[in-house]
Amino acid sequence: MTRTIQTLDDIGVRYEVLFCDLWGCLHDGVKAFPAAVAALERYRSRGGKVVLLTNSPRPAAQVAAQLDAMGAPRDCYDLIVSSGDAAQIALARGFFGRRVYHIGPARDLPFFADANGKPFDIERVPLEEAEGIVCTGLVDDLTETPDDYRAVILYGATKGLKLLCANPDIVVDMGDKRVYCAGAIAKAYTQAGGESFYFGKPYPPIYALAREKLSVGQPDDIRSDDILCIGDGIRTDIEGAMGESLDAVFVTGGLAAEETATTPSAGPDPARLASYLAKARMSPLYAMAYLR
Repeated sequence: MTRTIQTLDDIGVRYEVLFCDLWGCLHDGVKAFPAAVAALERYRSRGGKVVLLTNSPRPAAQVAAQLDAMGAPRDCYDLIVSSGDAAQIALARGFFGRRVYHIGPARDLPFFADANGKPFDIERVPLEEAEGIVCTGLVDDLTETPDDYRAVILYGATKGLKLLCANPDIVVDMGDKRVYCAGAIAKAYTQAGGESFYFGKPYPPIYALAREKLSVGQPDDIRSDDILCIGDGIRTDIEGAMGESLDAVFVTGGLAAEETATTPSAGPDPARLASYLAKARMSPLYAMAYLR
């Protein structure tokens, strides 16, 4: 049975670590949510650790810079682990070839270099010359949809090119506009008969990387019972947490705000929430309207 809570403080000090989603929880793609920032700061003040676990295709350093610009202070988190970080490992090892075709905006080019800015031994080439495809997003996510990539998808799938999806999210809300992400293209690629590979939530690589980074300098590994996941994506954050046997808080005021009747002044509606979770076949331990 999912318990609805009002604030993160209602849970108390049961968990040592938070795996907290970004988009829809800490920010809306434009600005940070002050109440969410304050909640994470309170949690850290009690000795807890906050890992920002994000499906962003950007490496952690670029995510941190983006958060700075949105007004999310660095004292509200300890560590950032991104889908981009996990996907970079596979890219650098050549699992998708050394000559790849990139689908994504120019702002995602840091994905092709290490933390020090040194480019990987990977060449970005035209589709006809590629050994694999790397998708970090749509080139213009404000105007494009996966249908705009139909020709690329069909060509790659027909040629048997593997597709690296650096962001499994299908959609996110940027301010008041819903936009497509790399996961939407990867989904269409699979439906066309191609192979898509994912490294962010809900897939294991990002959780393994987060645990690995948490363990640095620690005498003991963090137990699963000591980790709480927070997110608004039922098929990313919540499904991923349940797949890892981790407790979770479902933030209903993000992607599922309409389905759960969550508004800044009310919600979630208990019946609508129960129906939504039953349809998704998910049972997070907690639900809350917004991270606060």
